[in-house]
Amino acid sequence: MFTSNDRGTKEKRRVLRNNVTEAEKILWKKLKRKQLGLQFRRQFGIGSYILDFYCPEKKLAVELDGGFHRKRKEYDEDRTEYLNSLNISVMRFWNQEIVDDVDAVVEKIKKKLGILRPLSRIHDISL
Repeated sequence: MFTSNDRGTKEKRRVLRNNVTEAEKILWKKLKRKQLGLQFRRQFGIGSYILDFYCPEKKLAVELDGGFHRKRKEYDEDRTEYLNSLNISVMRFWNQEIVDDVDAVVEKIKKKLGILRPLSRIHDISL
């Protein structure tokens, strides 16, 4: 069982929310206030990890990576494996992707959200 937004990460989450990267600011402008029809949360805790953005309804984490993440490959892989074990899908983008073309990134997120729709939305055309 995992804990979300537990007290152990509360202060760190607050600090991260108040010290966002330019890429996080840009993407948050596109995700906040249900602009994609779904609620996203910023700096959301799952277990001991803090996700950049999280859509609870679709169990989708969106992570933005800066240059230092190249050195943290094993940590990121462990984190993704843990999240996947909780049936949370993870999308990763480089900060520069957001800065260069946030709309293309948003389209990828929308596509992923479409893939994650419940099967009950598929109409049975066989009669």
